[in-house]
Amino acid sequence: ASVHTLREQLNQTGAHIGCESSHCGACTVDIDGESVKSCTLLTVQAHGSEVMSVEGLADAEGLHAVQEAFFEEHGLQCGFCTPGMLMRTYRFLKENPNPTEEEIRWGMSGNLCRCTGYQNIIKAVQSAAQKLQA
Repeated sequence: ASVHTLREQLNQTGAHIGCESSHCGACTVDIDGESVKSCTLLTVQAHGSEVMSVEGLADAEGLHAVQEAFFEEHGLQCGFCTPGMLMRTYRFLKENPNPTEEEIRWGMSGNLCRCTGYQNIIKAVQSAAQKLQA
């Protein structure tokens, strides 16, 4: 699976291996402008594609607005789901730059968190949306 190639051959260890069945979203990456759960995508299926894992969010100038928002709004606890949450938020806000709370809940529903209760994740997505529009 792509997540294993990312982690074991490319040393991009941000995408986590959780369920290995596309249910939890810990392995979410961005492939050709779409959120993809990399645990069930064969590496050969991504051949020739533009793949961005969580390592691609920050740049030389600092954290991406999504990362800043999760930090500021305490949108994480243990951190296991965080890379997938960050990547899904990144793509979700490109698809819907000014979402309602209900749209956020629906848009993020494919990524599971066992620790936070989601409220601070929702706040983080709202904050990131504001930051990206500023």
